[in-house]
Amino acid sequence: MSSDNPTAWRVTPQQYEASRPATHRVPAPASRYLAMRDGCRLAIDVYVPVPLADQAAPAAFPTITLFTPYYRRFRMAPGATGECAPNTAKLRDYLVPRGYAVVVIDVRGTGASFGTRDSFRSPRERDDSKEVVDWIVAQPWSDGVVGATGISYLGAASDFLASTGHPAVRAIAPLFSVWDTYADNYFPGGLQLKALTQSYDDLMVALDHDQRQMLSRFVYYANPGFAGPQPVDEDPDGALLAQAVHEHLGNFRQTEFMPEFRFREDPLPYDETFSSASFSPYSLAASIPKDVAVLSVSGWMDGGGYMNGAISRYLTLSENRRHLMLGPWDHGARIDISPWRKQEMAEAPWLGEVLRFFDHYLLGRDTGLDREAPIHYYALHSEQWRAASQWPPLPQAQDTPLYLSAGAALAGQADAAATQADYQVDFTLGTGQGTRYERIAAINSTSYYPDWQGRTDRMLSFTSAPLAQAMELAGHAVLELFVASSERDGALFAYLTEIEADGTERYVSEGLLRLLHRKESPCPDSYRTTWPFHSCRKDDAAPLVPGRQEFVRLAFIPTAWRFSAGSRVRLSIAGADKDHCGQVPHGRPPRLSVGMGEGQASRVLLPWKTA
Repeated sequence: MSSDNPTAWRVTPQQYEASRPATHRVPAPASRYLAMRDGCRLAIDVYVPVPLADQAAPAAFPTITLFTPYYRRFRMAPGATGECAPNTAKLRDYLVPRGYAVVVIDVRGTGASFGTRDSFRSPRERDDSKEVVDWIVAQPWSDGVVGATGISYLGAASDFLASTGHPAVRAIAPLFSVWDTYADNYFPGGLQLKALTQSYDDLMVALDHDQRQMLSRFVYYANPGFAGPQPVDEDPDGALLAQAVHEHLGNFRQTEFMPEFRFREDPLPYDETFSSASFSPYSLAASIPKDVAVLSVSGWMDGGGYMNGAISRYLTLSENRRHLMLGPWDHGARIDISPWRKQEMAEAPWLGEVLRFFDHYLLGRDTGLDREAPIHYYALHSEQWRAASQWPPLPQAQDTPLYLSAGAALAGQADAAATQADYQVDFTLGTGQGTRYERIAAINSTSYYPDWQGRTDRMLSFTSAPLAQAMELAGHAVLELFVASSERDGALFAYLTEIEADGTERYVSEGLLRLLHRKESPCPDSYRTTWPFHSCRKDDAAPLVPGRQEFVRLAFIPTAWRFSAGSRVRLSIAGADKDHCGQVPHGRPPRLSVGMGEGQASRVLLPWKTA
């Protein structure tokens, strides 16, 4: 992978990074408790840059906050080696040497902080974040300007901090993080990712309850030298830490909590003010001041919807100074996911982009960022970065339709003679353990869809003729389907595959939708889309009438991908992914009838152009 692409940037991330060598070193942190409005004490680490020997020391620094539930630092066993802050070290070690103070906070109910977690991304954490910034700007090393960033949970915390309207917060860079926890993370298409809740619950019990023997299954925390959360400086014997961990025993459990939200924005039965919106940043979009700059970063294999969250954040905050970067990455950019990669571990041009972003909006440097395109995305197989001034990058009016046709064909025109194709859903079908979903469940992934060959043979598949020329897709492909079911509910799993001239099959993307949630509605102002929007709300849910044909649209997960000349495009439809989602409906595999031909021309719309 190369981001040194002059056609995408005037100044590439690498070039900008080279212009900003380290001028400081990272000190050992000062650690302390901060008391919140209700008396709950939060553990924080403070890293104030120490100038190198030949550098003048500025009087004060802008500050970057990192709010984490995954330990600000591990205590290390005697003689142990390794990074004690695996969750935040990359950002700490990149930003502090370049003149930013960094403050890392254990959110309430986690790490060495006191308190009990009452939900995933609790609204109480948002209130805490404002108080933390109050403390930061009162410190002698603070220049009164604050930014926030972080990967995943920490990225969403950046959104929540900005929504407090604190005047010191000038820029946020949410990285690989959701905008809507329901749609982007746990219930894509209204289908619950069943393994994700269990895996997250196991991880948080291991951390919050200090059950160290459970951490070995998580590669990111498998260092045997990790000895629980690091106590703050005022607690050398760990007595306060022990009290804090005891309070964590009352934390919510994800396996019990998340299934409460079967419908998007449906309130809890015991709290009419609390729904999935309560722990989703989009619900507070209107509270993010227009003068806060926003950089959203995600990757094409970033779970089942994080890239949708990054794009929607960009589209929604249209009056803010905003930037969007979508790369060949999985969750957190740990791996380069391109099948044509030169190395397994991902390069990190996003770090240079984050630095340039904060330099521009926090330090006030003339970085040239305002002269760059606002969107940068990576085209897989072309193995190049692209610049765009809008999303989607290509005008939607130019999307190319391929029609489902007789003989299991995908054709450029509707097949007037075709009628329908029938498919019996097979609940034993799955997509394996090397997919886009494992990494977000904290499972180590190094290759994506390595066993895709032949998987679509048991699905309802339609394949195009060989392409006369290479085509590059960028954005959301959309499936428009006329479908009838034998049951009153069902799930649609749609897959795009490239079949190369030699027969090699490559997974490109997928879309999923619970048919109960097939109703489309205009996207809300707080979650803007350019793709079909399904509210997944209880009042929009409707069982199917068995045998009655419905017109359904669903968007594929966005990507940028070059199809080679001579390759064929395959569309595949299934009704199950046993490896990641439960049966819909339980024990009643539907028989689907897909319409083709006049008046029921099912098709897939591809946002592509000649490569």
